[in-house]
Amino acid sequence: MKNALVIFTLCSIWMSLLMSIVTLAGAVHFWLKGSKRLIKITPLKRYPKITLVVPAHNEAVVISKTTEAILNLNYPPKQVQLLLYADNCEDNTAQIMRATVAKYRDRDVQIIERSGSGGKAGVLNDALKIASGEYIGVYDADAMPEENALYFLVKKVLEDPKQHMAAFGRNKTRNARQNFLTKCINQEIVVTQRIQHVGIWHLFKIGRIPGTNFIINREFVKQIGGWENGALTEDTDISFKIMQTGRLIALAYNSEAFQQEPERLKDYYFQRLRWAKGNYEVVIKNFKYFFIPASWRVKLEVFYYSCTFFWFNAAIVLSDIIFLSNLVALIINLFFPVSLPFAFAGSNMMMMQLLLFNWILMILLYVLQIGTSLATQFGQATTDQVFISLASYFTYSQLFIIVSIHAVISVILDRLLHRNGTKWVKTKRFAD
Repeated sequence: MKNALVIFTLCSIWMSLLMSIVTLAGAVHFWLKGSKRLIKITPLKRYPKITLVVPAHNEAVVISKTTEAILNLNYPPKQVQLLLYADNCEDNTAQIMRATVAKYRDRDVQIIERSGSGGKAGVLNDALKIASGEYIGVYDADAMPEENALYFLVKKVLEDPKQHMAAFGRNKTRNARQNFLTKCINQEIVVTQRIQHVGIWHLFKIGRIPGTNFIINREFVKQIGGWENGALTEDTDISFKIMQTGRLIALAYNSEAFQQEPERLKDYYFQRLRWAKGNYEVVIKNFKYFFIPASWRVKLEVFYYSCTFFWFNAAIVLSDIIFLSNLVALIINLFFPVSLPFAFAGSNMMMMQLLLFNWILMILLYVLQIGTSLATQFGQATTDQVFISLASYFTYSQLFIIVSIHAVISVILDRLLHRNGTKWVKTKRFAD
C-alpha cells in the first residue's frame, strides 16, 4: 500500500510536469512566430458599438484612474457606452465617478448606484438588460486598460465573428515593485498570461475569459443565460458555457490592462481562497461533461482543471506527507531505532534519489517557465527576477497548497451545512 502511494504520487507529479512542458513548448512556438510580426494600428473594417461595464464595490481609491483610462481608449467615442456601477458601496465611489466623468460631457456614460445581490455577476446581468452595444466589455475597477486594449479585442473578434464569440487580453501588475509579495504575484501573472493562456490557445484554440479586459457578443450572452449570479469565479463559469456551444474565446495577446494586486498577505490569501473555491465549484458543476457527449474542448478543460485542482494537488499533499513522515522518522532514529514509514522497495536510498530527482525537475521547470515568460515581455527579464523566482518557489508557491486545502474543506462544509459559500472578503486597494 505504501509503495502504491509513492508510485501514484511520483507518476502524478511527472504527469503534471509533462503537461506544463507541453504548454511551455506551445507558448515558445507562438512567441517565436510572433516575434517576427510588426504590429501596426490600422483602421478596422468596422467599429461595432461596445458597452463597457465597470463593477465597483468600495473602489474610491482606484476608480478615477480606471475611468479616465477607459474614456481615453483609442476607439471612436460615439461607439462606446460606459456603464459605471457603484455596487452596494459604503464609501464615496459614486461621487468620484461623477466628478471624473464631468470632464467628458459628450460621452455616453451612466453611473448606477446599485443595491442588488449577486455580486459581480449580478452587476453584469443588470448591465446586460440596458446595454446597447453589439459587444459587452468588462473592466474591473482597478484595471486600467492600455490605450489600444479595446482596439485589439475588437480586431480579434472581427477576424471570425461567427466563431469568436469573445476575445480576451492580458493583464499586467501595476504595483509589481511594491514588495516581495507583489513581485511574486507579478511573476505568477506573467507566467499565466504569457505561457499558459498563450500555449493553450496556440495548441488547442482554447481561451479562458479572465475577470477583466475582455469583450463578448451581447446577444450570445443572452442566449446562454448570462452570468451565474453569486458565482465566485463568474469568468471561469461563463468560459465553460461558451465552450459548450462550440464557439471560441479568442486570445488578443496585444490587448493589455494594468491591474492592482494585493499588497498584504491577508488580502492575497482571501482573494486566492475565493478564486480556488470558485474554480472547485465550476469543476464539480462541469465534471459530468467528461463522461457525456460534449465539445472536446470542454472535456479537455474539465480534465485540465480536475487534474490541477484535485489530482495534482492531492499528489503534492501526499508527497509532502511522505517527505515529512520520513524526516520525522530520521530525526527519531537518532535517539531510538525506528523504521522509515515510506521506503521504496525496502530501500530508502532509492526513495531519496527519486524524490530528489523529482524535486530538481520541479524547480527547474518552475524557473524555466518564469524565465521564458519574462523574456517575452520588455524589461522583465532581469537577474533579480531569477532570485525572486527561486525564493518564491519555497515560499509563495507553497502557499497555494494551504489555500487549496482550505478551499476544499470550505466547499465540503458549504455543501454539508447548506451554508452560503458565495461570501467573499473585499480585496483592499492602495493609492498609486
